[in-house]
Amino acid sequence: MQQRFHYTGFDAAGSSVNGTVDAASLPQARAELRERDILVSEIRPPTETQDWRDSLGLGQSRVGLAQLEIITAELALLLENGVRIDRGLEILRRGSSDPATHRLLDGLLQSLKQGNQLSVAVAEWPQVFDPLYVNLLSLGEASGRLAAVFRRLADDLGFRRDLRRKVVTAVTYPLVILTVCVISLLFIFNFVVPNLASLFAGYPDLPWYTQALMGVSAFMQRYQLFLGGIIVAMAVVISYLPRWPAMQLAWHEFAANAPGLGGGITMVERIRLTGGMAMMLEAGVPVDRALQLASSSVKSAPIRRELVVALMRLRQGESISMVLRKTRLFPDFYASLLEVGEESGALAPVFVEIARRSRQGFAEWTQRFTSLLEPALILFMGIMVGAVVVVIMLSITAITGAAF
Repeated sequence: MQQRFHYTGFDAAGSSVNGTVDAASLPQARAELRERDILVSEIRPPTETQDWRDSLGLGQSRVGLAQLEIITAELALLLENGVRIDRGLEILRRGSSDPATHRLLDGLLQSLKQGNQLSVAVAEWPQVFDPLYVNLLSLGEASGRLAAVFRRLADDLGFRRDLRRKVVTAVTYPLVILTVCVISLLFIFNFVVPNLASLFAGYPDLPWYTQALMGVSAFMQRYQLFLGGIIVAMAVVISYLPRWPAMQLAWHEFAANAPGLGGGITMVERIRLTGGMAMMLEAGVPVDRALQLASSSVKSAPIRRELVVALMRLRQGESISMVLRKTRLFPDFYASLLEVGEESGALAPVFVEIARRSRQGFAEWTQRFTSLLEPALILFMGIMVGAVVVVIMLSITAITGAAF
């Protein structure tokens, strides 16, 4: 059974190195390192390499988009300055403190030392690198423009990270408002209303709204833990949604056709597709192959189905502008731009332009979405909390006879 050992030592050039090696036992790990011309100064078994986060199951298990962008940008910089790819990976591995990133770089480096090309080594990590990334590296190796490919990929990954940040930002503030509203209601029903119960206890003929308020407060105190458990369970279900294809497909169908939300999703998927198409066409990939690879970056299942049909029709001889015009991603204006690109023989700049316009449109949509959602949630919070406060004041007025 293979185990992963962590080592520190010196390579043949005398430089300090550290990393991991997979072996069935400690002697085999030492033998493997000797074959790599590494003089081991310390080697630790797996049980000694786990930190407190790993032991609690909180360690990061995969390389995120931000880490992948950093790796790609740094490799582009190293290659542009004449550093060999294996040496570049070694430098990045030594400087990496993230366990998942360290494992990735170590795996890529070992694959290169076994004689594989970088594109082959990268293809062994499909959970990190998508087919578009792998194929562009293969083209870069074949053309001798690997540094330029890494630079273009780094720019694309940077945009994806910014896109994700914008989406998170768009929903964060509304969620904060909603959370404040829920906390305020919980405080009122758990502390304010129960403290007023003694005031209302001596009055048998309470107004209906006071009785309703007391009933809601009693219900919340009795079942709030149960309701909280339901909310937590729903959050867990949503977090595991990508692992359930049927539920994920149902969500994609709903989101792609929902009023307001569907337009934003369409813009995001158009940005993903056109960015991939631009990179592939600039690298000299045939348009049908470029569409096939770029479609792999599209997340929405309904839109991906439309692109599969478009690819079939493209291979049957129809033009790219005609087949993409019939998808929801390319309305008449963008399809007309594609037609101009076909006529001029310059499709790649057209896809770059469509991606730029779509990014601008998504930024405007995000601002419009948040500008409408924020006051709506504030109004909802004011109505809910204000209604409870008004009922409390009316109830006090009703039993005291004070003017209100």
